[in-house]
Amino acid sequence: MNSSTRVAIALGSNLGDRHAHLDFAISRLNALLTHLRVSSIIETEPVDMAGPQSRFLNAAAVGDTPVAAPRTFLETLLAIERDAGRQRPFPGAARTLDLDLVFFGDVVIEEPGVVVPHPRFRTRAFVLEPLAEIAGSWRDPVSGRTITQLLASLRQAP
Repeated sequence: MNSSTRVAIALGSNLGDRHAHLDFAISRLNALLTHLRVSSIIETEPVDMAGPQSRFLNAAAVGDTPVAAPRTFLETLLAIERDAGRQRPFPGAARTLDLDLVFFGDVVIEEPGVVVPHPRFRTRAFVLEPLAEIAGSWRDPVSGRTITQLLASLRQAP
């Protein structure tokens, strides 16, 4: 019996040909995931970044993976980033491509190098808005709230 896990990924780029980097990521994700759905692309201001930086293009993707372990899947996402020219000279540096694993099914894991759900997704409109477009009813396994509910709460916050 083949089993798969539904995953949610946040995509971002603020360096170089941002559209091409996102297209590259989507193409690679399409080869890895079944039932891939990708949100619209939005342009956003940088958040928690070092110094002045260019605006981001952000999107979200959901699909099913046969990969059984969150760490293995995350390593695949990091390899896609590297293939797109991602370098990490310092925390908060501009990036050709950023792929964040937001959800790996309903798994909750906190280990060195792997935290799922993504630790900051609940406070980031640039993740919640695109994700709500394609998976608004997905429930955060930590809070029990849907993506749509999390986004509404974030928009109401002072």
